[in-house]
Amino acid sequence: MAQRLLALDLDGTTLNHMGELSERVREAVHALPDDIEVVVATGRSIIATTPVLEALGLRHGFAVCSNGAVTLEIDPTAPTGYTIVDTITFDPRAVLEKLRVELPDALIAVEELGVGFKVSKHFPDGELMGESREVSWEELVEHPVTRVTLRQPEASAEEFMEMVERAGLHGVSYAVGWSAWLDINPEGVSKASALELVRRRLQVEPSQTVACGDQRNDLEMLHWAAWGVAMGNAPDEVKAIADEVTGHVDDDGLVPILEAVAQAARDGITFRDGVESAATARLEL
Repeated sequence: MAQRLLALDLDGTTLNHMGELSERVREAVHALPDDIEVVVATGRSIIATTPVLEALGLRHGFAVCSNGAVTLEIDPTAPTGYTIVDTITFDPRAVLEKLRVELPDALIAVEELGVGFKVSKHFPDGELMGESREVSWEELVEHPVTRVTLRQPEASAEEFMEMVERAGLHGVSYAVGWSAWLDINPEGVSKASALELVRRRLQVEPSQTVACGDQRNDLEMLHWAAWGVAMGNAPDEVKAIADEVTGHVDDDGLVPILEAVAQAARDGITFRDGVESAATARLEL
């Protein structure tokens, strides 16, 4: 039974800005004691998450995908290598019709679990993993979905955020990414809401939780954890709510946090106390 839970965002946290897993990070994850349950918590789809789970060497436990709308249990005996233990969906029609007025040129994708996406138009190469099928508007909005993604390739993140705010989204959860990218989930759904269910399932005490992330879709997760760590490349609003800010992802900023978490487990102290004392020691060097 896991005694501690470490939640890791992927892109911009565990993976660098080239989408690569460095050897230092991989080794630091492998070196974690057995009583630490590593739970990937990502905005990625299932099909984009599972290769990273394999690269990290995670052979058991859980992964939170689609910003909390989908939770997997890693199962090497299953044909896919996982089983889906929870999905939360919503009807996308109302919110997409509203956004179509405010952002008529935006690209739209709705997730097809374990397959890929249905899209309104072709997304830039490399942005969506899995199969992408261009479909009509009616097919795009006709069924409940776990997640909707909007993309405005020619707009800045700031311009895009202004457009989204003008649309006045209600009854859903949403987060704007580092680029002109919007993920929409069912209301009340976040990485934190899914992680809380995993924590209870594993019977881990709240004081024994750490979360690391770098973007606005990590805000709830960093609040949720006993110790929330923002990457050095995170926006200021994410850094502001974190308990600690570590180094940049491209400098393997996650590694000292993983090492502090491992040491806390070996010393038998809470994650919060362990990471905090390690952070103080680093500042004194």
